[in-house]
Amino acid sequence: MNSADVAVFVVSDSAGDTGEHAVRAAAAQFYPRTIAIRRASFVTTREAIDAVLASARRENAIVLYTLVIPHLRDHMERRAAAEGLQAVDLLGDLIGRLEQRLGTESRHEPGLVHMLDADYFRKVEAMEFAVRYDDARDLSGIAKADIVLIGVSRTSKTPLSMVLAQKKFKVANVPLIPELSPPKELLAAPPSKVVGLTIRPEALNAIRKERLKALGLPDTASYAAPERIEAELAYASRVMQRIGCIVIDVSNKAVEETASLIAERFANGPDG
Repeated sequence: MNSADVAVFVVSDSAGDTGEHAVRAAAAQFYPRTIAIRRASFVTTREAIDAVLASARRENAIVLYTLVIPHLRDHMERRAAAEGLQAVDLLGDLIGRLEQRLGTESRHEPGLVHMLDADYFRKVEAMEFAVRYDDARDLSGIAKADIVLIGVSRTSKTPLSMVLAQKKFKVANVPLIPELSPPKELLAAPPSKVVGLTIRPEALNAIRKERLKALGLPDTASYAAPERIEAELAYASRVMQRIGCIVIDVSNKAVEETASLIAERFANGPDG
């Protein structure tokens, strides 16, 4: 061949990334010999396979295929043999062995790797969102969020945002402080996507005392004073009533438990 020493046709019933990566990894072992890669993506019919094999025969190419649909894989194997082409089934043998070991048939669905990749990137995007719009540092996040958490300090707003991000929800959170009016962005948000977090005064008192100790401060500071806590919770309750959002009591609840309650409510979107 003029432009390459050999050609490899990568045939897939999905995008073909997996097969191409495998060929490139193998080709690197033969540098400086050159290997041309011809990708045939989204091959979903027997006729398409026949057309690819005809092209491969003209170039006396090797064929590598990642076909997960059984009848396409079988057709590829038969036709490649009939055409006298060297063909490598990258996934078939492994899928078969996994089916035997797991005692269950595979899903036979093309493109699942890309679905998993998309799922991963949605989680990363949600995590970055939670960090960026934590603690009302950028109020524009309220309009962009799937869920907006509100509550007084130490009601688990930040850890809840991160756990919900793992479930692919974009979460912003806003602290409620009596000395500050609720931001206009919060009051303009649809009540259906706002979740108010409340807690029993004695539980919040214990949490705040522990926080003060961790900071090396006396637990008698006003931050943990019962009267201050009562005032904050009363103010937060008024704001939540004004918005008309759902309210969840996080007293003695693990963050994961609260996150599950919220995720269940929003399973079909903010209005779910």
